[in-house]
Amino acid sequence: MPEQRGRSKPMRKRAAIPAPPKARQKRLSPARARAAVRAAQRRGERVVFTNGCFDLLHVGHIRCLEAARRLGDRLVVGVNSDASVSRLKGRGRPVVPALLRAEVLAALACVDWVVIFDETTPLALIRSLRPAVLAKGGDWTLDTIVGRMDVESWGGRVVRLPELPGVHTTRLLARIRRR
Repeated sequence: MPEQRGRSKPMRKRAAIPAPPKARQKRLSPARARAAVRAAQRRGERVVFTNGCFDLLHVGHIRCLEAARRLGDRLVVGVNSDASVSRLKGRGRPVVPALLRAEVLAALACVDWVVIFDETTPLALIRSLRPAVLAKGGDWTLDTIVGRMDVESWGGRVVRLPELPGVHTTRLLARIRRR
């Protein structure tokens, strides 16, 4: 054993602190997301679901995601696939491919799991996951939030998150195009 100056006891190895999961590990298929959500629910954890295109991640997205995470123990983010974004937003969108959008979202500390879905709405995914809370940005009215009636039917709640006025991907893209 090497000489230890000024110590009466040998140094103890510290327990290794586990590294956080890589962002790509937090991206799940719908089936794996369902299994992860069910396991969390069995542990008594409250699962929150939100969704969007997240084409250019901005401070409005970040604040909504952080607010959504505070509503429960786990946050699942549904991300529209490239085809889905094109159907919703039109030609030229998305700017960033779905796999990259999902990886950026998954890298956020407030996000537990990310699921890419191909449908125009996340209704099938919401029904499969059965979250306790469905959270959407404040630009959505309660009557336009997809999955609201389903979530409320199994005793969950629907929450409109505070909106950051004037911060929207479409506006940011328009500003970029004008320059």
